[in-house]
Amino acid sequence: MSSMSSLISPAFSFSLAESTPHPFKALGSAFYTRLPAAPLPAPYLVDFSSETAELIGLPEDAAMQPGFAEWFAGNLTRELSDDALPLASVYSGHQFGVWAGQLGDGRALLLGEVNGPAGPQEIQLKGSGLTPYSRMGDGRAVLRSSIREFLCSEAMHHLGIPTTRALCIVGSDAPVRREEIETAAVVTRVAPSFVRFGHFEHWFSHDQPDRVRQLADHVIDRLYPACRQAANPYLALLAEVVERTAIMIAHWQAVGFCHGVMNTDNMSILGLTIDYGPYGFLDGFDANHICNHTDSRGRYAYKNQPQVAYWNLFCLAQALLPLLGEGEAAVEAAQGTLETYRGHFAGALDRMMRAKLGLAQTRDGDDALANRLFEVMQANRADFTLTFRHLAGVTRDGTQGDAPVRDLFIDRAAIDGWLAEYRARLAGETRDDAARAIAMNRVNPKYVLRNHLAETAIRLANEKDFSEVDRLLAVLRHPFDEQPGSEAYAALPPSWASELEVSCSS
Repeated sequence: MSSMSSLISPAFSFSLAESTPHPFKALGSAFYTRLPAAPLPAPYLVDFSSETAELIGLPEDAAMQPGFAEWFAGNLTRELSDDALPLASVYSGHQFGVWAGQLGDGRALLLGEVNGPAGPQEIQLKGSGLTPYSRMGDGRAVLRSSIREFLCSEAMHHLGIPTTRALCIVGSDAPVRREEIETAAVVTRVAPSFVRFGHFEHWFSHDQPDRVRQLADHVIDRLYPACRQAANPYLALLAEVVERTAIMIAHWQAVGFCHGVMNTDNMSILGLTIDYGPYGFLDGFDANHICNHTDSRGRYAYKNQPQVAYWNLFCLAQALLPLLGEGEAAVEAAQGTLETYRGHFAGALDRMMRAKLGLAQTRDGDDALANRLFEVMQANRADFTLTFRHLAGVTRDGTQGDAPVRDLFIDRAAIDGWLAEYRARLAGETRDDAARAIAMNRVNPKYVLRNHLAETAIRLANEKDFSEVDRLLAVLRHPFDEQPGSEAYAALPPSWASELEVSCSS
């Protein structure tokens, strides 16, 4: 059996040839366990992303080919030779700030790698059954969480935020117990790499610096080859991860995204948003918002995300410390590199906020202007997405465009005061109102994946109606466009949305 394509249909150009083993395999069996996916009875396709398919060289009609659902349920992996079986990797991590020890791919299997139009991409099944790292879990994902991950992976990509991608969801009527009985599903994820901070922490915690070095060499050679030319390639690797992580977090803050479970095992070595569980986009602005009701102390509240990312990078730096040199010199090198996070984050967020406010030029006081807006938004719980979107309609020479913004605030006097400041600031811009509005609408989305939109799609999907999942996917592919006829997807959330809760089982 020479390729995945031979398992499905000759029409597939999707090949994972055994003659080209996945590079992770070269690290040795200490890093992973090879095993087939657990059978998923009577699998059916829930949804499919043709864009992600193109990323890995699959045709647009791939999901219509015989065997597609069987393969991406993981069922056909049992027909592979031992050497071609998927693998589950081992890692460790800090969860909610506490060392949790060994974790690993408890419900994920790496199928292999495809060298598609976008370069090498790893293909991973999430929800494919028990692995040696499942701990007390069942190794399954449910339809609810799979829909949320599928939609948000694609939505974040189209918002311009670094993320893993999602190819498809395959469902089954097999029962899975969470807070209640739900049905099983497998989501197929795509990324250049699924290596996490926790992979490095695992070997550091076991006092095996040679394994840390082996993994670091793997990551450098495959993902950061320019680091090999640096005086200290491992310090250069840390610097790259620090910068990418800072930029990713700035994106999150600028769009009002809350991850909900920023454990070190959920941090990508590529600075990608990974592991969509109890996430959420802010509706009414609250800097203290906690999107994960499991997070009783608010460690991962929206306002804390930048500092938590820095803390997680500290854990990564500690794991890499044996590779950075000897004694105090290594510690100082790591600390100096970590400190660049603040500059990268502040610089990126500053650029993003200036663009969101339509400020093409830099002026003293711009930070204060943005902060005052957030203060008024906080006091009024003004909708995050709509506030910034409607600001594009504010004019420099009159109040005729203010109404959509004002209508989001209970305290009209407070927002009127800020709008007066904003208008005065716009007077110093050289762009006219029309050009500024166009630029602002390119960075301030009209459509984001609000929890109530995902919930509506999930409820219909539970009745075997997957049309809303597909409609949402189509809308979220164009978050900055007006999309006549889709305005309901950009409306304020209904009252029942405030009762929705997401947790780590989401």
